[in-house]
Amino acid sequence: MNGAESVVATLVRAGVEVCFANPGTSELHLVAALDRVPGMRCVLCMFEGGATGAADGYARMAGKPAATLLHLGPGLLNGGANLHNARRAHSPILNIVGEHAGYHLQYDAPLTSDLNGIAKAVSGYVATARSAATIGQDAARALAAARTGAGQISTLLVPADAAWSEGGRLADPVAPPPRAKVAEAAIADAVRALAKGEAMLLVGNGAVMRQPLILAAAIARKTGARIASIGRNPRLERGVGTPVVERLPNPAGPQTAALSRIRQLILIGEEVPVAFFAHPDRPSTTTHPDCTILHLASPHDDILDCVTRLAAEVGARAEDVPLQQLARPEISPGALTPDSVAMVLGALLPENCIVADESITVGRSLYAQTVGAPAHDWLHLTGGSIGIGIPMATGAAVACPDRKVINLQADGSGMYTLQALWTQARENLDVLTIVWANRSYKILRDELTNVGLPEPGPTALNMLDLGQPALDWVSLAKGMGVEGRRVEDVTSFAQAVRDGLKVKGPRLIEVVL
Repeated sequence: MNGAESVVATLVRAGVEVCFANPGTSELHLVAALDRVPGMRCVLCMFEGGATGAADGYARMAGKPAATLLHLGPGLLNGGANLHNARRAHSPILNIVGEHAGYHLQYDAPLTSDLNGIAKAVSGYVATARSAATIGQDAARALAAARTGAGQISTLLVPADAAWSEGGRLADPVAPPPRAKVAEAAIADAVRALAKGEAMLLVGNGAVMRQPLILAAAIARKTGARIASIGRNPRLERGVGTPVVERLPNPAGPQTAALSRIRQLILIGEEVPVAFFAHPDRPSTTTHPDCTILHLASPHDDILDCVTRLAAEVGARAEDVPLQQLARPEISPGALTPDSVAMVLGALLPENCIVADESITVGRSLYAQTVGAPAHDWLHLTGGSIGIGIPMATGAAVACPDRKVINLQADGSGMYTLQALWTQARENLDVLTIVWANRSYKILRDELTNVGLPEPGPTALNMLDLGQPALDWVSLAKGMGVEGRRVEDVTSFAQAVRDGLKVKGPRLIEVVL
């Protein structure tokens, strides 16, 4: 057994089932090991950002790590933007990154880089395998690090000579540390804060899964507090059978207004709400200056235990929480707008589907129109780095092959990683991609006023325009092996969605707005 074979065998033994790969020369012994060692599905991605984004989507739905296989420093850099999103999602991912053979580094070959420094920028844990004899154990430890808490990015750097040398050894799985329990004193502080009134439970990450969310809603109902989340959660369980939870708007101005009356903010699996960007003459935080903020549970804590204990302290019962009932909007013929496309999706979302949402500006109407749809999962853009939607949907479909995945995709950000459509076709993944073709970086046009530039000139406007020439998503999809169609009114959009939901396999709808 060589070192590469011991890595793959160790990961398979520990339960890793999928590797999203874009390898190069330094990783070919690992590629060969994936062929020789049974038990690992290898999914080829044409761009490293597709591989890392898919690993993120997989982790969010499978609840466990996938591996990525990336080529040296440039490959890891190419995957870095979606590793940033995965880090913000607390997704467990294990990157296996090839490195030059140890004796070759001194020659500073063209692809040599500060690989350790690059890895540290996007990883919570970084290690370098030193020999074929130890590489299996190195992989087991790196996997355990990825599974720490809610999850984190773990990167194992594999020199080529450690991979091809004989003497590899199969390692036993390494158990990650258990999640931390919230201290009794913190629970008592939360009880006192709730008793003061003008309180909000701000829930996120693991706290917006159905069971802890029901308990948090019960606490809010019992104490008269508001309960809210922000639209950037890794995975939100919503629709019929879940509690109705207020959604704080992402833009800083409306978010500040929504929080203006809150004086006790209790964070459960969430961070302090802040503006995405600094704006002239505006504060960076969105809470009231007199608001007291209590960090009750971090995303990595045992959140279910925390809300269970807090509910017991205030006498809240899960069975007292009213749950969302089926409430679908009617489809009205007319022009395509953000409101009308949201209406169609609210009317047609199928039960148990997975929504991978990178809608950006078009998506602001979606939450209200889809809240009464049958139970489903909603995956958000967590880190703000665009280009996650198509790969995230790809990984979610690999994790859940029996569930329909619907990717709501802005056109500008979709161009960053459209190669993932090819992977969907290659793997015959059940993904319906809906592209919002407003042919602009509209989010940036909106931001011009926010940053004090209400009257941009022609050069600035031209930099935000995607209509010269217009992107042809139907042709782009066809070139990737995915059938597509273009729609320009509500009636044709609704029919295209119905048709796309009937078939199994990748399809694309271009919605001209």
